[in-house]
Amino acid sequence: MALRRVTVFGGSGFIGRQIVQRLASQGVRVRVAVRDPIGAEFLKPLGDLGQIAPMKVNVMDEAAVARVVDGADGVVNLIGILYEKGRRTFQALHVDAAERIARLSAAAGVAHMVQISAIGADTNAAAKYARTKAEGEAAVRRHMPAASILRPSVVFGPHDDFFNLFGGMSRLLPVLPYYVKDGFRLVRDEQGRRAIDLGGSGGPRFQPVYVGDVADAAMTCLQTPAFQGQTFELGGPRAYTMREIMELVVEQTERSTHVVPVPFWVARVQASVLQVMPKPLITPDQVKLLETDNIVSGTLPGFEALGIEPTAAEAVLPTYMNRFRPHHRNVILRVPG
Repeated sequence: MALRRVTVFGGSGFIGRQIVQRLASQGVRVRVAVRDPIGAEFLKPLGDLGQIAPMKVNVMDEAAVARVVDGADGVVNLIGILYEKGRRTFQALHVDAAERIARLSAAAGVAHMVQISAIGADTNAAAKYARTKAEGEAAVRRHMPAASILRPSVVFGPHDDFFNLFGGMSRLLPVLPYYVKDGFRLVRDEQGRRAIDLGGSGGPRFQPVYVGDVADAAMTCLQTPAFQGQTFELGGPRAYTMREIMELVVEQTERSTHVVPVPFWVARVQASVLQVMPKPLITPDQVKLLETDNIVSGTLPGFEALGIEPTAAEAVLPTYMNRFRPHHRNVILRVPG
């Protein structure tokens, strides 16, 4: 599918900037619909003069959304939040905004739309985040039946809020916790002796997916009519338990931080307190999310169907996690020559 003009909602974000860069490299004119167009001006050098246009758009404003999708060949919706604050609720942004974008895009004659959702999107999920992601998918499909929906697992890359968060914690704290449901229980070893199993199975599982691969998937869906109307689950080449994620962080940061199990009830207590922070480290709804594995189900197509080989976390993490290493381990010795 030949693209001339594409509107990207949330295009200044972690995934959005990658998609904007790819669109610009192919000569596409890009409208970047954001709350803060001044803060999104860093995107302009990714394209030619005037090719990338950050535009102030309130996605709750029908007229503003209609203006920014008018004349577009494609639309990408990346809008999503991990916690609610004031008017920025899951319902308003995951459902109502997605419905508005799809409805007005259809009315404007937009040929195709890519909706970025999340693995675990399910109207019956315990977490409100996952329920509203599924409701947003349904709202998009009502107005744009041919929309492509991408459900990535945890997305990682240089600007992520996942490995960077744990890397920062490793620099400040002596321990990195992982939450377990089946730990702290009495078991019997091979000789029949009683023992305490603290770590259980290692906590919830994740399948981290590289941000560049997600952007490539979005581009492929935008340009390939055969992928219209399909939903794809995007996971990296390996699934990790939460314990393995923390161990990977310790390995990459080269610190002596201890990885320790914590019961889920502790997570609930922490979330009840930390949810009042301006940017909460964890909320009760996120604890509910953690109680379900964040991995591909195997019932939907994924990267293989899109012709993309997913990138391993171990191949990318050294390029940005070294910032969390002790300073003396980053010293480069130069010999006068």
